[in-house]
Amino acid sequence: MTNLPNTDRPAEETRDDDLTEIPGSDAEWRVRLSPTEYRVLRQAGTEPAWTGEYVSTGTTGVYRCRACRAKLFTSDTKFDSHCGWPSFFAPLAGDTVQYLSDDSLGMERVEVRCARCQSHLGHVFTGEGYPTPTDRRYCINSISLTLEPAE
Repeated sequence: MTNLPNTDRPAEETRDDDLTEIPGSDAEWRVRLSPTEYRVLRQAGTEPAWTGEYVSTGTTGVYRCRACRAKLFTSDTKFDSHCGWPSFFAPLAGDTVQYLSDDSLGMERVEVRCARCQSHLGHVFTGEGYPTPTDRRYCINSISLTLEPAE
């Protein structure tokens, strides 16, 4: 697992009673998720750029893992990076995501997964020069998320 410096929010902001039970088998995941969701979330696929429902949304709220409903990101950390996928500069708290080394495309990247159910979310990139507090870009597949609008 790859470690990034923790500049994220405290874990107490992520407490949640609205989580779903995590399937115990691959067959159960296939029942819960659509084929496209399964390919991205469980097989580390990527949705095509500019096709996701959250690329351009400005709705205020909390982004949850589509697979288990864990709170992952908030709209106040979302920014427009013009990369074709929703971008965030930090997860909700340091323990909500896991980081794994990924050299699957012949280059070093850092994969981001939901810490609760280990579903693939996307990748995080550093040092790209975006004017954010963390100098990180969490490039996340829309299909890996659901948006819970603020009340």
